[in-house]
Amino acid sequence: MTITIELGEDAAVSAIWLTPAQPQATYVFAHGAGAGMAHKSMTAIAESLAARGIATLRYNFLYMERGSKRPDAPALAHKAVRAAVAKAHDLAPKLPLFAGGKSFGGRMTSQAQALQPLPDVRGLIFFGFPLHPAGKPSDERAAHLDDVAVPMLFVQGANDSLATVDLLKPVIKRLGTRATLALVEHADHSFHVPAKSGRKDAEVLAEICDTAASWVAQHD
Repeated sequence: MTITIELGEDAAVSAIWLTPAQPQATYVFAHGAGAGMAHKSMTAIAESLAARGIATLRYNFLYMERGSKRPDAPALAHKAVRAAVAKAHDLAPKLPLFAGGKSFGGRMTSQAQALQPLPDVRGLIFFGFPLHPAGKPSDERAAHLDDVAVPMLFVQGANDSLATVDLLKPVIKRLGTRATLALVEHADHSFHVPAKSGRKDAEVLAEICDTAASWVAQHD
């Protein structure tokens, strides 16, 4: 079901609500910097989560809604995150609520949570947290995570060029019991695996969604 999320000041974004017949939880699912809510990878994850009892609310950031390639400034992105979380709660007020997203969308969600906790959100799920730009290893983008009090699940490709494992693991350790790291062998930032790995992308999709669903069940 396609719906509209109002951001105020004559601004609004589109969203897709996908729910199984008997949902156990809701996940507010933000897209990455280069592809919107209807991208095939977003759709595949949402459908796979639905098969595991998790409803999803996918939504566009305003720049994507307007056809721009330049991501919104953080304050505007955070506004979209908050509006989407509020909409998800309205759609299913009795379901445990989680939030996060792919890459940029996950980071904007965690930034919003760090600045001011998202109402009713029990935990954050990141599908490929972008710890640093490709080729520029750093952990500066993780500094705000110290201010996130809710549990966090980091689902990361072991070959993610935007999150070098030797930098990511100390971040997870620093966050303590709040953070769980699920490394996907051979996978890159988009959770693609090379043929020589002996694995297929469909297997990876099932793995990351099984991981997310299991984690949600432990925190609902």
